[in-house]
Parts: sequence; C-alpha cells; structure tokens
Amino acid sequence: MTEDASLKYSVVERERRWLLPGPPSGLDPATARRIHDRYLRGTRLRLRAVTSYDGRTTHKLGHKVVLDAAPPARIAHTSIYLDDAERGLLCALPADRLTKTRYLLDLGDRVAALDVYDGDLLGLVTCEVDLGDGDDVTQDPPFAALAEVTGDPRFAGAALATTRRHELEALLAGHGIVAAPAG
Repeated sequence: MTEDASLKYSVVERERRWLLPGPPSGLDPATARRIHDRYLRGTRLRLRAVTSYDGRTTHKLGHKVVLDAAPPARIAHTSIYLDDAERGLLCALPADRLTKTRYLLDLGDRVAALDVYDGDLLGLVTCEVDLGDGDDVTQDPPFAALAEVTGDPRFAGAALATTRRHELEALLAGHGIVAAPAG
C-alpha cells in the first residue's frame, strides 16, 4: 500500500508516548473512559468499545498505518462508527484483547491521553500527547516519565494485547518499574 492510498480516508496523527511509573494523583474521574479493545488477528484492525463516565458506549472499528515511528510518530488513522449489530458480527472474529481506563487531560494547547491498564497489564501506565499540526515536536511529557516509548513497537496496542504478565514484568523492570501484583 502506498502512503497516498493509506491517507485517502485517514486522519494523520502526530503523537509521542511515554511510560510513567504510575498514575499521577488528582485525575478527574469525569474524564475517564473505559476502553475494551479487540485487535482482530491477522489484520491491522481494532474493534473498540468506549464507555464514558455517564455510561454511554461508542463502538468503532479502527485501522492504523504507521507512516513514521520516529518521535513524533505519524500515524494514519481511520475510524468507522458501528451499531450494535455490526459490532456483534465483528466480535465473532478471533481477536486479542486488552482493557484500560483512559483519562483525557487538557494541557492548554494540546490534549494528553493517560492510559491505566489492567488484567495482565496491571501496573502499566502510559501517556500519549497529540501534537496536532504544530511545528513543535519537542513536547515534554506532562508528568514525570521514565522513558519515551513512541517508537517502541512493544508498547503498541496490538502488541500489548498479546503481552502476558511475565513479559510485562520483564518489560517494566527494564525501565525500573516493579509491576503491581496481578489481581
């Protein structure tokens, strides 16, 4: 696929992602979104259910193409919103799953997404900043970060969905984090 074809119906996102030692204090629960992802095996497709603080759930099918992984990452992202019947059909396909709680943080000129993972990924906290269209690619992490993981494929959603507990513990230990006990 050429870059032009992957961009035809996509939004190009420029983002940076960091690994945090844990969730910062003072997160506003009203910004929390519960996310259930299903990465359809053998594809670059992600089926996502997002439940907002007020209980409303949105279902969408996403497709991401990495155009440039070096910080800041450039990703062509296409989303299709689904109704319950469409989602039900796609849920029958084999998939790897992950769940997390996402907090949206207003940084003034940018928005950060802080993800707190659970299940086998309990103890993993990442922060992603959308750089928008600006020229500034030197965005500092909004919190004390242990490492930038923008270009590290092990921290991509599809890879995390297949990461088992012992693998996460080793991955986090490499950054000086002791993973929380599995619950």
